[in-house]
Amino acid sequence: MKYHDEITHRRTFAIISHPDAGKTTLTEKFLLFGGAIQVAGAVKSNKIKKSATSDFMEIERQRGISVATSVMSFEYQDILINLLDTPGHKDFAEDTFRTLTAVDSVILVVDSVNGVEEQTRRLMEVCRMRDTPVIVFINKMDRDGKNRFDLLEEIEKELNISLHPMTWPINSGKDFKGVYNLSDKNLRLFAANTKADEEDTLNITDINDPVLETRLGTQDAATLREDVELVDGVNGALNVADYLAAKVSPVFFGSAINNFGVKEMLDTFIRIAPVPLSRETTQRKVDVEEEKLSGFIFKIHANLDPKHRDRIAFFRVCSGRFERNKYYHHVRLDKEVRFSNPYSFMARDKSIIQDAYAGDVVGLFDTGNFKIGDTLTEGEDFYFTGIPSFSPEIFKEVINKDPLKTKQLEKGLLQLTDEGVAQLFTQFGGTKKIIGCVGELQFEVIQYRLLHEYGASVEFRALPFYKACWLTSKDPKKLEEFTKFKLANSGEDKDGNVVYLAQSEWFLNTEITNNPDIEFHYSSEIHKQD
Repeated sequence: MKYHDEITHRRTFAIISHPDAGKTTLTEKFLLFGGAIQVAGAVKSNKIKKSATSDFMEIERQRGISVATSVMSFEYQDILINLLDTPGHKDFAEDTFRTLTAVDSVILVVDSVNGVEEQTRRLMEVCRMRDTPVIVFINKMDRDGKNRFDLLEEIEKELNISLHPMTWPINSGKDFKGVYNLSDKNLRLFAANTKADEEDTLNITDINDPVLETRLGTQDAATLREDVELVDGVNGALNVADYLAAKVSPVFFGSAINNFGVKEMLDTFIRIAPVPLSRETTQRKVDVEEEKLSGFIFKIHANLDPKHRDRIAFFRVCSGRFERNKYYHHVRLDKEVRFSNPYSFMARDKSIIQDAYAGDVVGLFDTGNFKIGDTLTEGEDFYFTGIPSFSPEIFKEVINKDPLKTKQLEKGLLQLTDEGVAQLFTQFGGTKKIIGCVGELQFEVIQYRLLHEYGASVEFRALPFYKACWLTSKDPKKLEEFTKFKLANSGEDKDGNVVYLAQSEWFLNTEITNNPDIEFHYSSEIHKQD
């Protein structure tokens, strides 16, 4: 109970969505409410040169998309909020999936015009697998979109979740007039391109108050009353326990770009969202209120600040108190490590902290000691479970266009693939470097970053591989014979683990059948599989 007050003072969550649903814009509005930034970056217009606070890589600013998870901490109404803004693009889904292991709840942004999209489905599947509590924000109500009832029905059906509206919209598109708060019984009126404030809020104790006709018009007032009667009749008051058990998802309507409907959601979020939770490990369940520190690395990012060539490991504190300059046990390396400059984040800006508690995300300066999933403890040996790793689906050979920069290229490849969005293999019988990714866009990002962060110019040549398998065997001789026989398809990853690159599912199944003494694994994280 020593750290009870610190834990209950924290909320750690991720914002997820399909690309272009408005996730990064919503993130910035949260930061504005928390006083963390004064001006929001305009991500929807290329004419405006300010970029989103949370999009810190140059390629993100050029493309207008997020390709790396950003971590931001801010205070709102005496609650310390750790917000993780995730990439929406499917090619960077594994970064998002890993981030979901480091949070206690999620806000899902849905575009009211496009409704449920492909990436929304994939992300919700992960949330359901983990029973992660979800709040839904239906964005872009100021654009002509789907009927509000049809949209709710689509979300429930497509995402297999039960919804509970907390606010209700009055029209949409050019006729959008505002939202009615179903629990607080007040009406917030919408004016395009202005920041919603208290003057726009109409407090009404009775929805039949004639003031509704005055402000909304007879038809819209009548429609709102019918809608509210229907929605209230079906849902009643929100059961917070059902939300925390991921059985029901509160829903808010608004327009993030206009900062409309966001405050209602943020106020409800800090009231009902879960505090940091206890977590399972390979040995036991770690109670969040334990006094001894434990936590795990869920993300690594090289060159967060290009001027300083720094490499930061993102560490989620799961129990105890993290202290600056104190020695902790690195489980995988079985050695003691300490950190003189641990950071908290406001996107790219970092500030040194003295301590951190369960729920916090700390940036640790890393000289190459960390891999995704590594655990720090105060002596105990275990790994936190459920941190996903992925087998690549697209393979390309790295062609060095400037042999004078070979050293820079090798350093860049090692550092960028440590981030977990791509894997690096070296083919046996030569020095051919092969990168494996889940999506095509990752190659574009790697090529761009190699050039601009390391001065190494490369191009990629597609290879006809279907899947990477990590090989182990109790008979080292059998493994050696296999790799010699399959030289063109064999190699090692950067940790020296033997890998087989299969051309097709048929080839893979044939090799598995023909080599019973060899085990084929779809992940390099064999020692951590749960």
